[in-house]
Amino acid sequence: MSGPPHASLGRIRAVDALGFPETASWSGATALAPLRRSQDGAPPRRSTTVRVGLTTEALHVRFDCLGPRRQCRHVTRDAPLWEEDVVEVFLAGGPGVPIRYAEIEVNPAGALFDAMIDNPDGHRGTMRADPGWDAPGLRARVSADSARGWTVELQVPWGAIGAGPGGFEALRANFYRIDRPADGDPEFTAWSPTLVDPPDFHKPDRFGLLLRP
Repeated sequence: MSGPPHASLGRIRAVDALGFPETASWSGATALAPLRRSQDGAPPRRSTTVRVGLTTEALHVRFDCLGPRRQCRHVTRDAPLWEEDVVEVFLAGGPGVPIRYAEIEVNPAGALFDAMIDNPDGHRGTMRADPGWDAPGLRARVSADSARGWTVELQVPWGAIGAGPGGFEALRANFYRIDRPADGDPEFTAWSPTLVDPPDFHKPDRFGLLLRP
């Protein structure tokens, strides 16, 4: 398996009254390589595509998830969303391997989880998570298409992750999905597979690189 992927951030030209990209403006975002199985990089059972783009005010992320939009028990902020279907974003400013990064999750009900992670050694034994951290201005919107799947749109204000207007010159990031069917094993997928089994998303040396245009 090659090293972590990299991509340039596309520009979002227009947003709606809530700050989300207008539908046509997603064409300016960057389409990342589809998510693959986190453990080994193999093709997944259900595909997930991710687009990323920027405005002066925020980083915008869109997940398009093939498969049904399932009911969720967790509907409050900072509940353990990873116990059910969820998409996740891990973000840190700068090009180096981060030891501190934001973790943001959204489930099909639109519930949010956000935490600041300190991970100095790159493994869970010394990792500390602070779910009391709330990203200022963070917003999510979820929609569903019964013929295909469900979509999550996220806007992450630059100031929420410590950047000024226009964002960082470079970001280390990874994008994930957990799909938990009622009649089969869960599937863990990632833009940059972390290559460990059991699956573990907290591998900052596997985060990909996003560059500002």
